[in-house]
Parts: sequence; C-alpha cells; structure tokens
Amino acid sequence: MYAFDYRRPATLNEADLALKAAPGAKLLAGGQTLIPTLKQRLANPGVVIDLSAIPDLKAITRKGDTLHIGAMATHAEVAGSKDVAAAIPGLATLASHIGDPQVRHKGTIGGSLANNDPAADYPAAALALGATMHTNKRTLSAQDFFQGLFATALDDNEILTEISFPIPKRFAYAKFPNPASLYAMVGVAVAETAGGPRVAVTGAGTDGVFRVPALETALTGGFKADALKSVTIPTTGINGDIHGSPEYRAHLIGVMARRAVAAA
Repeated sequence: MYAFDYRRPATLNEADLALKAAPGAKLLAGGQTLIPTLKQRLANPGVVIDLSAIPDLKAITRKGDTLHIGAMATHAEVAGSKDVAAAIPGLATLASHIGDPQVRHKGTIGGSLANNDPAADYPAAALALGATMHTNKRTLSAQDFFQGLFATALDDNEILTEISFPIPKRFAYAKFPNPASLYAMVGVAVAETAGGPRVAVTGAGTDGVFRVPALETALTGGFKADALKSVTIPTTGINGDIHGSPEYRAHLIGVMARRAVAAA
C-alpha cells in the first residue's frame, strides 16, 4: 500500500471541500473495492476521503410512492430496514444475499453503484426499478448513470448521496452466484412498474448492466414466468470466461428471469 493522507469529514460540505482541494483523491465508502485495490498497489491516491462520519448519507425513508436510501447505508442496513421490506421487499432480499456478513456490514449501496462492478447486484435493481441517483451536484437516471464496465457518469469531484426508487407493483431479483466470490455470474432483476415491465441483467454483459427489451415485451401481456419460456436470448454482447461461455450465460438469463418473475 502506498502512503496517502486520510480525511474523515463530518458533513457533506466538508467532504465536497476536501475533494475539491485534492485532485485525484479517492472517496472511501465501505472500502470493499478500494481497500484491496490500495493494498495491491493498483491505486495510488494522494488523499483518501472517508465518508463514514456523515450521518445524513445513511438515512432510509419512504416518502409517498418513493423509497429513499442514503448512499452510505450498508447492505445489512438495507436488508434489515423495515421501510425497505415494506416498500420493495425484493430489494431487501437482494441486499441480504450480497457477499458474506462481513461484506454486508461494511459495504454500502452507494459504493457498489458508484463502482459499477459488472457483476454487482445493485446496478440491476437500480436499472430495473428506474431509480434516480442523487449527487451533491445533480440528479441522474439509472439509465444515464451506468456507462460501461466500472464506469459511471459521476465526475471526479462528484459525490453520490442518495438513491431514490419508485415503488413498483412487484420486484424481485434472482442470481446464479459464482460459488467462490458470490458475485453474480448472471443476475436478473424484474419489476412491474407504472410504465410497464422492466428487466435488467448483471454479470453477463461485456459492457456491464443492461436491459432486455425482448423479456420486457414478453411480460407486457402478463407478468408470469411462463410468458418468458419462448424468449431466446442472443449471445451478442454476452460475456464468456473460464466460469461460463456466452451461450451458457445467455441461457442463464432466461432461467434467472423466470425465477425472478416467479418470486415477484
């Protein structure tokens, strides 16, 4: 690990000022990606800014038909929140199956979304639910936020502060995890929203999380698992590696989508 200066601001404004004063600084949320990267000397920031002392970034509240989750809420807090369980129970279930207990009690929803790992679970949920990302500067739709492998629309001096989720009629997420890492080889989030069915996939795309219009169209006639049996997922843009070929992952998308719809 390279040497760096450590900052732990107590307010969002202090964090913003610290970030502006240190070009190239890294934000520390849960540290589940950044800390290993620092230890392996794959990153060499001059300053690390820890967001864990900012209480305003951890709130979980329901306001009308929208669920608001602070970016620094841990996976365990999302999983155990009564507000999440009442509004979008499938999101609480998703959070409860991320990693292991240590990861769930340190990792944060905002850190996961800002990192945009192509096998992470939350991006599929955010895209399927049509979430809105709130930063200290602006708001972004999930569709505009995710921009490829480990890439988002966040600027270098921008801090993700909150995610708001429109409460759907139904939502569920199903994944086929890698048995070693528990990351999704394929994860599928399905939602029946006011604007119609939405389906998003993580773990399978060569360019990260993506929606599947063919599955959404199939669900328009009826939100039932059987409606998806006739849909064939093409292998274009599907990842292949030592864990599974593009054909295998394309098949898993259909299987996980049917399981998610049945769960919803």
